[in-house]
Amino acid sequence: MIAVIPESTPPVIEVNSLRRCFGRRVVVHDVSLKLNCGDILGFLGPNGAGKSTTMRMLTGNLAPSRGSIRICGADLLSNPLEAKRHIGYLPEIPPLYKELTVDEYLKFAARLHGLTGAAIKNALDEVKQRCELGGTGKRLTGVLSKGYQQRVAIAQAIIHQPQLIILDEPTVGLDPNQIQKMRRLICELGKTHAVILSSHILSEVESVCSRIQIMHQGRLVLDDRLDNLKQRNVNLENIFMQLTAENIPALEET
Repeated sequence: MIAVIPESTPPVIEVNSLRRCFGRRVVVHDVSLKLNCGDILGFLGPNGAGKSTTMRMLTGNLAPSRGSIRICGADLLSNPLEAKRHIGYLPEIPPLYKELTVDEYLKFAARLHGLTGAAIKNALDEVKQRCELGGTGKRLTGVLSKGYQQRVAIAQAIIHQPQLIILDEPTVGLDPNQIQKMRRLICELGKTHAVILSSHILSEVESVCSRIQIMHQGRLVLDDRLDNLKQRNVNLENIFMQLTAENIPALEET
C-alpha cells in the first residue's frame, strides 16, 4: 500500500535558485529541486560540473551565495539545527572510526543526533536489521570488508530516521555482489525517504532512481523523471554525453 502524503505536508527538500560563487566565478548557477518521500534522485554530471559544491550546500557544509534550501519546511540557512535533524549524509569517503566496534560507532552516531537512553538501543537494533549488520556489533569497523563498512556508513546516516538521505558514490570500491546488495538497500530506503544519489555509474542510476538531474559547468541541463525518458526511448548514456559535451558555454563571471 502506498502512503498518501497530505497536501499540507511540505516537500522533504525544496531548493530555489541556488547559486555559489568563488570570487567572481559562478560555479553553481541557479539550481532548483523539490523532492518528496518516495523520490530517488540520480544526481549526475562529469567531474567539475558543480555536483560536489551543490551537495556541500544541500548538507549545510557550504553556504550558498544566493538562493534558499528548506528541509521538511525548515530553512537550512536561518534554522540549520532544525533542518539538519532531517538529513542523513553518506559522503564519498565514509566517516568511520575504525578503532571502534560497529555498536560503539553507531551508538556514538546516535548520540550525536540527539538520541538518548532506550531510544539509542531501539534505533541501533532497527538500523542493524535494516542494513543487514547482524552479528557485526562486536567487530571493529576497521576489519570489516568494504561492503560491510559501507553498510555501517549508511547505518550512521539513517540511525536518527531522517527524511532526506544524501548518498555520494555509495558503491565505489565494492565488488559486484556488494553492489547489488547496496542497490537493493537504496531502493528499500527510497520507499520511506527522499534519497539523493550522486554517482558516475549510469547503470546504477537507471536501476534505482525515479528521477534524473544532470549538471554541466554549474548548470542543470536535464531535470526529468526516468520513466519519461524511457517512454521517449531516450538512452541515458547518450543523453548524458550529448548534454555534457565540452562545447556548452563556460561558466559566467559576476
